[in-house]
This record gives sequence, C-alpha cells and structure tokens, in this order.
Amino acid sequence: MIPALNAARRIGAVLEAVAGAGERIVVDGGSTDTTAALARAAGARVLSAPRGRGGQLAAGVAAARLPWLLLLHADTVLTAEWPAAAARLIAAGPARAGYFRLRLDSPDPHARRLERAVALRCRALALPYGDQGLLIHRDLLAAVGGIRPLPLMEDVDLIRRLGRARLCALDAAAVTSAERWERDGWLRRSARNLTCLAGWFAGIPPSRLARWYR
Repeated sequence: MIPALNAARRIGAVLEAVAGAGERIVVDGGSTDTTAALARAAGARVLSAPRGRGGQLAAGVAAARLPWLLLLHADTVLTAEWPAAAARLIAAGPARAGYFRLRLDSPDPHARRLERAVALRCRALALPYGDQGLLIHRDLLAAVGGIRPLPLMEDVDLIRRLGRARLCALDAAAVTSAERWERDGWLRRSARNLTCLAGWFAGIPPSRLARWYR
C-alpha cells in the first residue's frame, strides 16, 4: 500500500523491491508527473484519492483484497531481507504489527547519526514513523480503529493506538530518501520534524502541521 504524490523518480524502485508481494497498490494523490503511468507499467494497481497520506492509505486499505497489509512510503525501498522478515511475523499470527529498521540513502555522517537516533526512539518510545514501513493484519488494523484520514501524523496516530505490546521490529531495512534533510539541512529538518511531533501531541490540527512540514 503506497500513497504517492509526484514520486516518478522513485516509484519504480519502490515497487521492484516488493515485486513478490501478493498485491501492490499505489494510491495517487493527484500527481502531475508520470507516477501513475510508471506504477501501472510496473504491474501495480493504481487508485486515485484526494491528497493526504492518511486518506490515501485508508483508500488503499479499503480496496485491498489480502489479509496482510504493507504500508509503505513512495520514497522508501525495502532491502532484500524483507520477505523473510515478513514471513516470520505472518507465521506468528496477526496479534502484532512489524516495522523495519530505518536507513537513509545518503553517505553523510549526519545520516548515520539520525539512523541511530531513530533506533533509540523506537526502542525507548516504541514510536517508528511511516518511513520505516508497517506490516499489519487487517483485523488488527480494524481493531485499533483503522487509518484516520489525516494529512500528516497518520503514522504516529496509528502507532500510538497500536501501543508497544502490539509492535515488533523486523530484521530488514527500509531505505528512505534523505532528500528533505539534504535540501533543508540535517539539523533544520530534524528540528522541524520534532516540532511537528510536539505540535501533534499538543493538539495542533494536522492540517496546520502539514503546512509546517513541507
């Protein structure tokens, strides 16, 4: 399940990495580039939904036919170990959802420090983000209230409802684009992300947070 918006540069690699998945659904939020055409050419089922990752994911979940759902950002490529890691979680049953280890596609030392910080956050707070992917059974997703159609923080909202006991780390990496950090500056982008997170916990509307995030 991949919500996408103007992701033509990366959607092919993202879909190729999950070529073995039972079904691949790209939910396009109104791209003005060739995202939808490239996704169809790669064999994915392409849907349209209003822009906003939460709403796009919810539309994809509603259209999915299989019991296990892989929620994945359009700039995140899973490493070759992911099918085996996913199979172990699926064999254990639907009681827990799994997330992947974050890796950024940059050689910058800042990237390694950020990866370590994210790993610490996941261990200490049980708070992986959407750019780490999430493998979840549709029954568990329904039990916690599904994906809310939020323009931002839909991942944090879902993870908080799942809670630590229903989460586990999977032994594979999600290689995510470092473009925003390289564009905005590593410290500035990280500070902006933390500001958005703090704002969400403080009750600021996600629509306002989405404007801060861009």
